Amino acid sequence: MTDVSDSPEPVDAPDGSDAQVGFADLGLRPALVDALGGLGYEEPTPIQREAIPVLLTGRDLLGGAATGTGKTAAFSLPILEKLPTAGGPVELVALVLVPTRELAVQVSEAIYKYGRPLGAQVMPVYGGQPIGRQMAALNRGMHVVVATPGRALDHLERGTLSLDSLQVVVLDEADEMLDMGFADDIEAILGATPPNRQTVLFSATLPPRIASIAKRHLTDPVRVQIDRATSSDEAPLVTQRAYVVTRNHKAAALGRILDVESPEAAIVFCRTRHEVDELTETLNGRGYRAEALHGGMDQTQRDRVMNRLRSGSADLIVATDVAARGLDIDQLTHVVNYDVPASVDAYVHRIGRVGRAGREGVAITLAEPRERRQLQNVEHRTGQSIRQEKVPTVADLRARQMERTIQTLQDRLPDDELDRFRVVVETLTDDHDLIDVALAAIKLIHETSVSVEDDEEIPEVAARKEKGGPGKGPGGGSRPDRPGGAPARGPSPGKTGLYVGLGRSSGLRPGDLVGAIANETSLSGGDIGNIRITERFAIVEVPDEAVDEVIGALGQTTIRGRRAQVRRDRDQQ
Repeated sequence: MTDVSDSPEPVDAPDGSDAQVGFADLGLRPALVDALGGLGYEEPTPIQREAIPVLLTGRDLLGGAATGTGKTAAFSLPILEKLPTAGGPVELVALVLVPTRELAVQVSEAIYKYGRPLGAQVMPVYGGQPIGRQMAALNRGMHVVVATPGRALDHLERGTLSLDSLQVVVLDEADEMLDMGFADDIEAILGATPPNRQTVLFSATLPPRIASIAKRHLTDPVRVQIDRATSSDEAPLVTQRAYVVTRNHKAAALGRILDVESPEAAIVFCRTRHEVDELTETLNGRGYRAEALHGGMDQTQRDRVMNRLRSGSADLIVATDVAARGLDIDQLTHVVNYDVPASVDAYVHRIGRVGRAGREGVAITLAEPRERRQLQNVEHRTGQSIRQEKVPTVADLRARQMERTIQTLQDRLPDDELDRFRVVVETLTDDHDLIDVALAAIKLIHETSVSVEDDEEIPEVAARKEKGGPGKGPGGGSRPDRPGGAPARGPSPGKTGLYVGLGRSSGLRPGDLVGAIANETSLSGGDIGNIRITERFAIVEVPDEAVDEVIGALGQTTIRGRRAQVRRDRDQQ
């Protein structure tokens, strides 16, 4: 593609905010409009109203849109418009690049549903899936391939993915792909595409590095920016609260907070799959109907979990970031960060899932003492206050439980069918005082509704005394909390350190390891722990149960174009 560094800045799309516009008014063929109607889509979302007409003209597009705004349909429907009539040869029309296997499956399924009446041939391509099966399917021919960058590049190098007929390339969640270390892969793939292709880039945020890619690879693009707040009729109303607790007391603190909050439906975000499973079990033991959602689950399992939450047969979903991408649940009242998210963007994405369409929502963050500075950084970057509160005491919990009992009784008092229980009261009051009878009945109701007796106080964390200079943790010591920093001592709980025989001298960066692992195994970027890179080697922490999978997968692939020895770190054996 010709360098467009001297091209004018992206032009904004014309105002497409007319709520009366339907899919038929956007220029889509009748078969697509009918298919959307059959799927229950009545009106396009703001991103669809603005992006679809632009893409149908063949223009490049730079879109800023968060999860849940409808961006998948915004780029998928114009792609389907380009499909040839049935009966012709099946040639590749579009390549959609996404950061994770979960998103590849999700986007692929959406395009297939929209394009079924047109005979659309769509395929997800990602690491961890047998490559022979992918090669056979690609050889038969596909209209649309939805791929993770590493596996797409692998097929290009093998000659099993031909881009000769390609008309459109889409970079979906481009910021996430860069975070996962796919920058070099993306550049290589774009360099192999026809120069006259149409290029579409969607990103939840548009930092300078995204602008740099757009400048190099998009030609005179139209810019569309849709914020989560403007994708519904009213701005979000999200109350943000944080609780500082030690790691040993986090699970107990979360249970206590949820007991007091009484969410109708909530998502609890964890960093790793192991943490998701462990916390789900803990919450179920406390009486909640909690469901796990992580990258180790197939689409059928994911759908089952989502249906349980939507139907009300589950109260909570405990999920990793990657597994929850793309989920749009109207009835959510609470989002909980079990840890302070690694980036401000991740925090914003998470809390954007509640408080929609004028409904109130609550965002809760549990921060360990060493994460206070990260919490302050979130406040500074978002310009929003996160109120720090004390974990509810046993007295607070009991008072809240008593409030619920009172509310339950108040709701029952207007019941027209109470009279049939009068004989019970009259029989009992022959031998007992009426007040005692009422107290016994209330005690029975109260004990039935309280699923767990919680009488252990959670220690309050003392306010931190600031010591040391910028970048120092509590007490003035430094301890990196992001990939690229060395763990202070030993592996993190539930993690095993792996030795990788490449280091700084090979140009290795944390993103290279995250990208290689996330692309070639069932792990997501959030499952990976601390990464330490020295001159000659690197140590990366992975969940204990995934050690063999990661060693096997990395042994069969290249990192920065080189094979590397991968084994358990001897210092931790």
